Amino acid sequence: MPVPAAERAPMFIRRLLTAAATGVLGGLALVAPAAAQVTAADGDGGSGRAGSVLALALALLGLVLGVWALRSAGRGGGRGNAIAALVLAAAGLIAGVVALAGSDGGVGSGNGRGGAIVSIVLALIGIAVGGLAFTRSRRAA
Repeated sequence: MPVPAAERAPMFIRRLLTAAATGVLGGLALVAPAAAQVTAADGDGGSGRAGSVLALALALLGLVLGVWALRSAGRGGGRGNAIAALVLAAAGLIAGVVALAGSDGGVGSGNGRGGAIVSIVLALIGIAVGGLAFTRSRRAA
């Protein structure tokens, strides 16, 4: 039997907050090793990979949440996860575009251009999967 929308709303908020906290903490955990590689002799302030690593983490989290929502969309659930996947993938897309615009070297130079490109691709896939899950969850409800 389907759960009424009034009872599902607190679960959606809990999942959204969990996804946001995971994205922030995961981003910080992934950025820390890149930040540790900066030496005191570098005058430019960093390698430029921090933005692309954060974008990659957000896009990957959005994609995983979208797949998870797609799996549960046929059973009448997954709408909250689909919305969270769309938000996280869109944030990953924006962060990836900003990181790509800020990189000044080629792919393989260590400035994060390759990671930014991968994050943009993953974010676009995450948006597509999240949108499909959202559409299917609306149809099933």
